[in-house]
Amino acid sequence: VNDSLPGPTIRAQKGDLMYVKVHNQGLYGVTLHWHGVKQPRNPWSGGPEYITQCAIPPGTNFTYEVNLTDEEGTIWWHAHNEWTRSTVYGAIVILPSEGSNFPFTTPDGEHLIMLGSWFNEGTSLNKALEMELSAGSYNVPRATGYMINGQYGDFVPCSNETTSHFSVDYGKTYLFRIVNAAVGSQMFVSIADHNMTLVGMDGAYTKPIVVSYLMIESGQTMDVLVTANQSPGRYYLAAQEFSTEDIDFTNFVHEVATAIIQYKGNFSLTSPPSYPNDTLPLYHDYSAAASFIQQLRSLASEEHPVDVPRNVTTRMFITVSANHVACPDDSCYLGDYKVAEALNNISWEDRSVDVLQAYYRNISGVYTMDFPDLPPVMYNFTGDDLSTSLAEAAQGTSVKVLNYNETVEMVFQGTNLLDQSEYHPMHMHGYSFYVIGVGLGNFDNETDPQMYNLVDPPKVNTFGVPKRGWAAIRFRANNPGVWYWHCHINRHMSWGMSTAFIVKDGDTEET
Repeated sequence: VNDSLPGPTIRAQKGDLMYVKVHNQGLYGVTLHWHGVKQPRNPWSGGPEYITQCAIPPGTNFTYEVNLTDEEGTIWWHAHNEWTRSTVYGAIVILPSEGSNFPFTTPDGEHLIMLGSWFNEGTSLNKALEMELSAGSYNVPRATGYMINGQYGDFVPCSNETTSHFSVDYGKTYLFRIVNAAVGSQMFVSIADHNMTLVGMDGAYTKPIVVSYLMIESGQTMDVLVTANQSPGRYYLAAQEFSTEDIDFTNFVHEVATAIIQYKGNFSLTSPPSYPNDTLPLYHDYSAAASFIQQLRSLASEEHPVDVPRNVTTRMFITVSANHVACPDDSCYLGDYKVAEALNNISWEDRSVDVLQAYYRNISGVYTMDFPDLPPVMYNFTGDDLSTSLAEAAQGTSVKVLNYNETVEMVFQGTNLLDQSEYHPMHMHGYSFYVIGVGLGNFDNETDPQMYNLVDPPKVNTFGVPKRGWAAIRFRANNPGVWYWHCHINRHMSWGMSTAFIVKDGDTEET
């Protein structure tokens, strides 16, 4: 975008109204999504292809209206058609409104860290994806490297002369704005010999927690403070995959993406930068991920209050799982069925007319309003050797309809169907939500709600359902429109782990 990778950073203030004119000079259609922007009453600028718009054709332009409201901190924008977001993305920095300040001491400077992924397919990535999807294959493209601000870092020869560098002064404190724009994975992030203080996630402030590493889901953003209080020198900021697929699966990126934090001043550069050997978790460190997640809390201050819905009117229990769907012909990789992912055993199917247009103009045959509140059958979701018959899913364009101002609790239950349990970072368009509970194993609807955090749960727009575990969220349906929600790991979304909300109008002009 604009000859850069990542694309340009948009800087704004809380409450601003932005207009972004997109000129598509590429070879195929594209859309942009404003990830973390609630866009009140404005799903027309939401961005996901086939959900709220058709792609912007090559050689044309489209102007998005981006309506900022209560977001504050770091969010981002990215393409939302096929896998174009692998290289079409950038940050959105939202500063406090005029006359307001950060809820922490103003930092001496800031640095932007955008984690990205690279695919060897290059400009043929979407074609390669379409070929594998049509065959119903597991072999969708896989990232071959991770990047920090468009560079792999020192451990990949083609990039070690262009590794990203961030200059700091001894004794000063810097705000690092970190975006996980990687298409398909959670990441661990650590800085050699330096602690980080997490102060924000997904455009909302958190209670400050001091950590030696981050676990950041695909699609999440985090704001951390780093004080340059070590011996002047060079220190690696390192990011590597947190792999949650089966332990026997090894076809993931093992290289570590690096950037260098360099103190200003005269000192010897004879030795390589310090590396976070003791603090960067290994690829399969589930306990490190769980330990990090358990610390997350909203700031819940007078200036930044929480509003967790207490009287729930709609309850949904949703399985997130690997599945298979019937193959219509003999072209499929696995014979009679093809690979799918599903929510409550329904695998999303895109239509040629977007859902928003069909809803607004009463076009029939595009979607159905029957997304179920429960899975078709209850079983030991996280057990071993589950029957493959449980994994049979239906393909459809099934949405959930909510009345204005309904209060919703959704429990996402991870499953081990087909022995394919993984983390699933669920992302909701048009809303932030409160994560009131997270746990391992099967959700118990009698005992687990007793442990809910209704006081200061984290307020986010993307959050992971743990491998063989569950996550419970709440939100108030006060933003009318059509809103996509999906797993932010692209291969899962492409296999069907998504659906949409239709939130009806309220009964006043403002609603």
